[in-house]
Amino acid sequence: MSKIAVIYWSGTGNTAVMANEIAAGIGADAEVFSVDAFHGNVADYDKIAFGCAAMGDEVLEEAEFEPFFTAVESSLKGKKVALFGSYGWGDGQWMHDWEDRCAKAGANLFDDGLIVCGMPDADGKANCKAYGEKFAAY
Repeated sequence: MSKIAVIYWSGTGNTAVMANEIAAGIGADAEVFSVDAFHGNVADYDKIAFGCAAMGDEVLEEAEFEPFFTAVESSLKGKKVALFGSYGWGDGQWMHDWEDRCAKAGANLFDDGLIVCGMPDADGKANCKAYGEKFAAY
């Protein structure tokens, strides 16, 4: 049994919906936290799914999520990590940059980061749940 954290930032609720659907796919092993509510240690988890919406010029949210992620980045070496988030414009460059950053930190990235434009519809929710199921088995 793996201990899996789903840690996310959401401004409009889109990424929060994704986080909860991914956690539903993971099942009982998932612990879901908004980034401001996470006071644990990423080293205590076997796997972590990080979620953050694209902001501004396709970057991670800068006031809460970016400082949090910068603080935990050095703890990701050898850790199984999944990435997800919503966006409203662009082509997902923030996710590609984030994947590269995790790879440089030595994380074992699960698949490509999952992105959804806007609020996940029924298909988007199903994709999130399937992503969680696959990450749990990873």
